Amino acid sequence: MILMKFLTLLLVCLISVLQPLKATELQDKDQAALNRVYVMFNRAFNELNSAPLENIYAEDATYIPEQQSLAIVQGRENVLKLYQKFFDRIRHKQARIDVDFRVVQRQAHGKSATDIGYYLVRFHPPKDTEEPMSEFAGKIVIVSHKDKKGNWLVDVDTSNRAEPEHYFNAKPQPNLYYGEQFAPAPPASDLPSSVEIEIVHAK
Repeated sequence: MILMKFLTLLLVCLISVLQPLKATELQDKDQAALNRVYVMFNRAFNELNSAPLENIYAEDATYIPEQQSLAIVQGRENVLKLYQKFFDRIRHKQARIDVDFRVVQRQAHGKSATDIGYYLVRFHPPKDTEEPMSEFAGKIVIVSHKDKKGNWLVDVDTSNRAEPEHYFNAKPQPNLYYGEQFAPAPPASDLPSSVEIEIVHAK
């Protein structure tokens, strides 16, 4: 009888270890650190500066662009260069661009976490052009790990396009980042053809 109880307890413990942690089981500071990634993205896009992103990517991070013309980008330095190239193009056009995110699921496995959700981008042409604001959206998957110092760093960053309605229909989830800076807008055309989006979370 004692042996059976021991084996049952051992089995329960083994299952609990193998099962992925839910987002609600992460510590509050870990939740905040993972959510901070999106705050830094917002800041980088507002400032057209990749500097806020320097501390969120792992040194060997991988960015997988949605565009067929772009290869997989490996290494934090190369990812940041790609962002800055994009930001410089927007600045050169005297335009501005905003981004926000809504995370709908966070899967945690020990010191690894995967965020799944949506992003929305709004492109604002120079005022003197009198062109309307444009927007596009997509789905994201971001894989992060917790390093020895307790910092969460992005290992894999990938996305693909989706209709903006999916972003707006996403429901807030406990402890997960949920951007609210955008209100639904009337249907808009795609970004002007002269603007080539090379990075996707709005990227």
